[in-house]
Order: sequence, then C-alpha cells, then structure tokens
Amino acid sequence: MISPSKITEIFFIIDEFCKEFEKAKDGHLLESNNGLKRRNRSFKLSDSEVITILVLFYYGQFRNLKHFYLNYVVKHLKSEFPETVSYNRFVELQKKAAVPMGVFLKTCCLGSYTGVSL
Repeated sequence: MISPSKITEIFFIIDEFCKEFEKAKDGHLLESNNGLKRRNRSFKLSDSEVITILVLFYYGQFRNLKHFYLNYVVKHLKSEFPETVSYNRFVELQKKAAVPMGVFLKTCCLGSYTGVSL
C-alpha cells in the first residue's frame, strides 16, 4: 500500500505541526480549576500517530476505518506503530485529535485559491 519511508515522512510532518500547535494552544487556553484532581497520564498513541493513521486511511483504498485499523495497522504496521490500542480506544483518541487534525489539514494540506471556480 504505502512504503514505510513515506509513512515516516508523513508522521514527521504531522508531528512537527503538532508540536507547534501544542505550543500555540498552551498560551491561549483558559484553565478551569474547580478543585478536582486530574490525571496527567500520557496516552499510548500520540495525536501525531492518530492523525497519521487517519491520513493513511484516507490515502488508501479502505472504505471502513475499523477494518483498516484492525486488519492493516495492527497487523502490518506494527513496526511503525508499536503501541497500538484497541479500536474502541482509538475512536476515543480520534476525538482528542480532531481539532489539531482539522487545523493541520486547513493550514498545511489545502492548496491555494487560484480564483478559478468550476
């Protein structure tokens, strides 16, 4: 489907974007400190990895994300994504990565407007 070097290249671009996005986000968010303790545990899959998997899904020939994740990512991309999670957990992580992915696609992946409409 796609070569490991291309997957690495895509991941690198997304990871660099996510690092910059986190820096920008940290300075602009309002913290709600209502006295509740929060866990600050790291996730097995980073936002960069989740976004990369989703980009690979849309790049590929699969029609079903669950089938792609369980039968391709978990089985054939184990060396690229060694810390895969269950599909249900992956769906939860997609929600967390939705905003960075949307901003990445809008700023980095869309072509420029040429003024020509069809």
